[in-house]
Amino acid sequence: MTDPATKTTSDPIKHFVLDTNVLLHDPRALFSFEDNVVVVPIYVIEEIDSFKKDLSELGRNARQVSRYLDQLREEGSLNEGVKLDRGGLLRVAFTGRQLPNELRMERGMDSKILAVALDERDQHPGASVVFITKDTNLRIRADSLGLHSENYDTERTDLSELYSGVSEIVVPGPKVDAFYQDGGLSLADPYYAPNEFLVIRDEGNPSHTALGRFDMERQRAVPIKQGRDGVWGIRPRNKEQAFALELLLDDSVKLVTLVGKAGTGKTLLALAAGLQKATEEQVFQRLLVSRPIFPLGRDIGYLPGDVEEKLNPWMQPIFDNIEFLMNLSHKDKKSGRSYHELIDLGIVQIEPLTYIRGRSIPNQYMIVDEAQNLTPHEVKTIITRCGDNTKIVLTGDPYQIDHPYVDSTNNGLVSIVNKFRGEPIAGHVTLQKGERSALAELAANIL
Repeated sequence: MTDPATKTTSDPIKHFVLDTNVLLHDPRALFSFEDNVVVVPIYVIEEIDSFKKDLSELGRNARQVSRYLDQLREEGSLNEGVKLDRGGLLRVAFTGRQLPNELRMERGMDSKILAVALDERDQHPGASVVFITKDTNLRIRADSLGLHSENYDTERTDLSELYSGVSEIVVPGPKVDAFYQDGGLSLADPYYAPNEFLVIRDEGNPSHTALGRFDMERQRAVPIKQGRDGVWGIRPRNKEQAFALELLLDDSVKLVTLVGKAGTGKTLLALAAGLQKATEEQVFQRLLVSRPIFPLGRDIGYLPGDVEEKLNPWMQPIFDNIEFLMNLSHKDKKSGRSYHELIDLGIVQIEPLTYIRGRSIPNQYMIVDEAQNLTPHEVKTIITRCGDNTKIVLTGDPYQIDHPYVDSTNNGLVSIVNKFRGEPIAGHVTLQKGERSALAELAANIL
């Protein structure tokens, strides 16, 4: 492979200048540009240094970046460039260049990082110089300076192409009638994902349908088992909710992802199924529920009270759903009854994701709500905590992102949906219709 340091100006070499947020999002971005040149402005290292004491995921990533750079420093001069395993070259650069007054920013480091990218472009006129940043406004500023800039997206997925977990089959009417009688339907082209749900529709009467699930072992569609009886007083109101409940109550499916807009019932169905499995069926020791405290790993110590009191602002939607499932009346609540009953009995545990790292979690039904605010690496960290006989459910809405370094196309929830699509141990459903109220559904659609 050609050494980047000796490539001629006619070679298709690229110089990638990395912004701070790229490395805080993914420390391994240093090694993600194949046999090209990676330039890290010294000002990026200064910014990373300010994060290194944080207990958050950003702090951990900052420390990892420092470790990577220190290891590379032992192999050569970062100023002149250190060869990477894949044939590329990594350099740390600085500049004395000043941007025009009109483009200088309050955060001086951003201006200096852009200036390094401009220097790189001017010093290597035969090369393609690309400024990589996750900051939209900084990409706009780079463009105004004539710099080519791109977002850092190693796992970008167009939401319109996201696997929904549901397909439709059109068959003659008699086959729809025979589906339940025969206990299934042989498929002409059985190329479906494990646990994919199927809407079997009458070609002559589109409203005449049957609901099934792809059985990979038998290579046929089989009727779904759940849906009519419901759990904890909750019955599915549409076909997607019936599909979701099927996965949530199936002990052989250890990873469930539910995607949908606000009000589609993702969290309520997951909680109802978890309580059913932990109390009525006693398949799991307890129901463990968590949400990202934005961002994941953020220290909650600045809030007063114990851990539960600190979590209340983030966990209140969970508490509301649990009390709804407990069917508590106003009189019950006035007399002191609440979700605390289930916590005191050890049936339900509420825990911040901050404390999940390093643990092994066996025999539990685990729900991670608002999972769209997690990076792919953070979701990996959580799932790898699952011990023997643990089921994990990830719920979220990719269009409601609060995390500064992920968006609707590259968050951890979307990543897991795609990567586990072909695994028999996993299942996914995208919920379409809001069932919270007519007003909530209208607001979700038009606002």
